[in-house]
Amino acid sequence: MNYDFEEIRCYHNEEVHEVLSRLIEEKQFIKVLSTVYPLMPKDVLKQRLLSFNDKYSFQKEMVYPFLQYLEANMTKGIKLWGLEKIDKTKPYLYISNHRDIILDSAFLCGKLIEDNMNTVEIAIGDNLLIFPWIEDLVRVNKSFIVKRGLSARQVLESSQRLSAYINYTINEKQQSIWIAQREGRAKDSNDRTQESLLKMFNMYGTASFTENLAQLNICPLSISYEYDPCDFLKAKELQQRQLDPDFKKHPMDDLLNMQTGVMGYKGQVIYQLTGDIQQELKEIGAQTSIRNEQISLTAELIDKRIHSGYSIFAINKIAYDLLRNENRFEKEYSTMEKLDFERYLSLQIAKIDLPEKNEDFLMKRLLEMYANPLINYLSTKE
Repeated sequence: MNYDFEEIRCYHNEEVHEVLSRLIEEKQFIKVLSTVYPLMPKDVLKQRLLSFNDKYSFQKEMVYPFLQYLEANMTKGIKLWGLEKIDKTKPYLYISNHRDIILDSAFLCGKLIEDNMNTVEIAIGDNLLIFPWIEDLVRVNKSFIVKRGLSARQVLESSQRLSAYINYTINEKQQSIWIAQREGRAKDSNDRTQESLLKMFNMYGTASFTENLAQLNICPLSISYEYDPCDFLKAKELQQRQLDPDFKKHPMDDLLNMQTGVMGYKGQVIYQLTGDIQQELKEIGAQTSIRNEQISLTAELIDKRIHSGYSIFAINKIAYDLLRNENRFEKEYSTMEKLDFERYLSLQIAKIDLPEKNEDFLMKRLLEMYANPLINYLSTKE
């Protein structure tokens, strides 16, 4: 079956100039760009944008310098480890945990540029396309659109088309993709792969589940931020959901999360490629022919790869001990580090504006965010 990808695909290189010509007429976009490049006059910015005729040049010469600024000013450094575990000539479907709406994929692309590798196409939910110009911006930045909030029938059709697009991108375009292991960020950092995501990957194939997924060159990717600038916003949302199970974020909440995530301090940021899972998929296929069991085992496999690839920081160990009221890791951090982290948590809670603010609840949620990566990491060593 042939699918029409026009509505969801990233833009082609021959469309880049036209799209950027549209974007320079958007006052809001130019205002944002002027914030990113405050020393560059608006007329110069517009001319600079009009000089690009392909996506990679736009990313390398316009987006990458801003990522360098963020690395220098908002982090202690960003590392991409594990390149020796992949074949740089092959396209991969990178599946990772999801911490930051924008930067998870952006920093990955920045590090790939530094290694003279092609950047990835990026899966992005249409709930984040708050203004029409944002869709133009992300699609010219190699993003493809994942439709949200659909009816049951629309979900099936959308998933089939998305599955076909991912297969086409990997196997025909020979282009790598980044996608999060679940819809939305894990607010408690307890990262788990959604089985529905794996079912979607399988829809386009005609072979068995494990054979279909093997064709996508799946490579789990672990992302570790020392500090999460959005931790207080995630804790706030968790309390809002506790008070009202039907609570739904406003689109402007997503915008605030994007701004806070980009411009907040992140400490060390480490990406760990874990290699493809081709051999393990074969083993799962040999182990059981029951599709639901294959799906569950594949989700567990991806989770274990991601969890084992985390970088563990001192604050993860402090959070673990505070959360469990233990001293398991006390010899691995200093009293000053513990006091600094406790002060940091208090300052983050102070930022939360809720009429029925429950500080004990919020503190526990923050501790879980920083302890869960360590808890899951330890589970892979048992």
